[in-house]
Amino acid sequence: MKAAIYARVSTNGHGQDPALQTRELEAYCHTRGWEIAGTYVDNGVSGTRERRPELDRLLEDGHRRKFDVVLVWKLDRFARSLRHLVNALAEFEARGIAFVSLRDNLDLSTPAGRLMFQEIGAMGEFERSLIQERVRAGLRNAVRKGRTLGRPRVSVDLARIGRLHTQGHSVRAIAAQLGYSRSLVHKSLANHAALRVADAAD
Repeated sequence: MKAAIYARVSTNGHGQDPALQTRELEAYCHTRGWEIAGTYVDNGVSGTRERRPELDRLLEDGHRRKFDVVLVWKLDRFARSLRHLVNALAEFEARGIAFVSLRDNLDLSTPAGRLMFQEIGAMGEFERSLIQERVRAGLRNAVRKGRTLGRPRVSVDLARIGRLHTQGHSVRAIAAQLGYSRSLVHKSLANHAALRVADAAD
């Protein structure tokens, strides 16, 4: 099997050295008889960041099926959140790529590991349900307090927009003059044209 090694440290220096992770992971590959297809190291990158260059490269290479298994030192080195972990593992599983977290004793190349993945997926689903319920509770509470939900409505002077457009003003100029967004002006002009067609048909 071809293995991709991923390591991450959140700061440069201060006793954090990705080699401490990669050495153990390389030794594990040797023990399993796996060929190392690539090593991906995010050095000085926080685990909460949305974009991690080397993690992104690993995921992209996973799409191209350049390896058979992803090997990490610990789950918190890899995943930003439980949701991110579940989504990534589901993507790997769909492409026939196994996943091993050395220190967490998680090996999705084994039946026991795949069972653990199902449990992780269930936790992810539970977390999503909790978030959705908190959002719904917040909305109900806002309604009870008399707050208006959603964006405030904008009063649109359709006739004035049509008049300015007929006079040769651009959409950008109309939006700037009336304080509307350009997309709102575009939509209003379309509605204005539709109304004129309907009036002509009558």
